[in-house]
Amino acid sequence: MTTHTDSISLKIWDNSAIDHTIEAAIRDLTPRAAAENCGISVTLSGPKTFTVSLNR
Repeated sequence: MTTHTDSISLKIWDNSAIDHTIEAAIRDLTPRAAAENCGISVTLSGPKTFTVSLNR
């Protein structure tokens, strides 16, 4: 997973994949968060939908 945006929205249907999928999205945003000196937040943005974003 590669992104050039400030957030990733994920629709995760399989409950057993939630942790792994969110962790992968966090790993993808970590270099940008470190470079821009900001954090990462994860929010539940809908039914089975999570948003992983840079927290500025």
